[in-house]
Parts: sequence; C-alpha cells; structure tokens
Amino acid sequence: MKQIVVISGKGGTGKTVITASLAALAQNKVMVDCDVDAADLHLLLQPKIKERHEFWSGKTAFIDSQLCQKCGRCVPACRFQAIADSYVVDPIACEGCGLCSNLCPYDAIQMKENLAGEWLVSDTRYGSLVHAKLGIAEENSGKLVAKVRQVARDIAKRDKLDHVIIDGPPGIGCPVIASLSGVDCALIVTEPTLSGLHDAQRVLEVADHFKVPIKFVINKYDLNLEVTSQIEDFCQSKGIPVIGKIAFDRRIVESMVAGKTIVEWETGPIREELVSIWKKLQTA
Repeated sequence: MKQIVVISGKGGTGKTVITASLAALAQNKVMVDCDVDAADLHLLLQPKIKERHEFWSGKTAFIDSQLCQKCGRCVPACRFQAIADSYVVDPIACEGCGLCSNLCPYDAIQMKENLAGEWLVSDTRYGSLVHAKLGIAEENSGKLVAKVRQVARDIAKRDKLDHVIIDGPPGIGCPVIASLSGVDCALIVTEPTLSGLHDAQRVLEVADHFKVPIKFVINKYDLNLEVTSQIEDFCQSKGIPVIGKIAFDRRIVESMVAGKTIVEWETGPIREELVSIWKKLQTA
C-alpha cells in the first residue's frame, strides 16, 4: 500500500483538481480528503454516504449554577474573558485550558468534551472516499485529519488496495503535518507566481523536515513562463523532480462545473499530461 498526498503551500493552485484526476486514473485505491476545514473533493467525486460518525475533540468549560457560589475567582483568572460576571461561560471564547476548573474551590466548573464535527465513509464512482466536516469555529483539525487517514488505511488493508490518495489541506499548519505523516510521496502543486513559489518553498521545508519524498507539478505553467523557469531552476538546485507541467485550459473549469474530473471530460493534452504524472508517481 502506497500513500500519496497532494499538497500546496496556498489555496487555489489546482490541488483538488489534480487529486480527483489521480483518483480517476488509479486502480485499487481509496481516497481521503484531509482538507477538513473546507473539504471540496466531494464536489468532483459526488459521493453517496455509507457511514456517518461523530468527532469529539477539545473541551469547553461549563459552570453548574447549583454548585457555583459566585466566589469570583474564575472571572479574572480567565485570560480569554470567556466567563461573564453572571458566571456563564461563552463557549466561543473558551479555549478549553481548564484553569477555571482547577481554581474553583466548589468543583462547580466542569470541562465537557465538544462535538467538533463528523467523519464519513462514502462510495464514489472511483471507489471509497473518507472525508469529514469540521464544525464551525472548532479546532483540532489535525486530530480529525489523523482520524480520516487511519480509517482510509484500515479500508486499504481490509480490501487489499494498492494506493491511498490523499487530498491534503493548503498551507503549512497542523492539518498539513497530519496529512504528511508517514506518507510515501508528497506531490506539491504550485503555480507560476512569486507567491506560489514562496508558499511552495514553505511547504517543501515542512515535507523535507519529515523526510517525505517530494515531487513538483506546476499548474497553469504557461501563464508566466519566466516564473515557471524560476520554479524549475529552484527544483533542480534542490534535486527535486518536476514530474508535470499542466497548461491553463478553460475546459478544466468546464469539467468542474459539470462535476467531472478533467480526465473524464477531455481526451487532449491535459489528460495526457495527467496520465504521465500518474505513471511517474507509480514508479517513484
């Protein structure tokens, strides 16, 4: 079983379009959408939900009015100003640190676990998809990413699948680290802009820190050939292979509007390039 994660240093580089295309081309695989804060792989794969599970994580303070003696210790102690003078906790402001609970001499403050979201297992036309929805203003998305990845690995082992294809989140934060952990290859998707190159360099440093093998794809490379050349020179200096360059094509937008992957939508050079990228990933 080989785990491949598609990541990018910033949003909007075409990461999910490429991930969905790899899912369409690969055989014997399970897909995972690790962008739990703003999942969108389902828009192209159109899943039918089979399983739905609650995700509990993090804690919020709760003051039992029957036990509270209004002694006044908790209000000034909360640096997040989550406890009002009426001794009611604002669940949005509470960071779950537990200091108020430890200070309360009457054991009136309890730390209750949050229902932070849900994770799902679905059927698609290309196989199983494990995805999730993090609740509004909820944290611990890294834990939710770890959960959906574990479920996907279990499915791959159970069904003797060859690949786990992961649509990673953008950026370099905790969800990205959870997406990178233990994978066999990280495919970094970038675009020919200075911000795209800068953010790709940042996520490269994260992947390199975890000693994950790295490959690059330049999306919409023909929009700025000068910066594309800079990206190629940078990758060459680091010994990182650029395994694909995808041209800008309005048919990609058309395919997304139709809810299809681009490899289903057209048979031209874009599809051929994506087929080539997938072959290079398999032989890595």
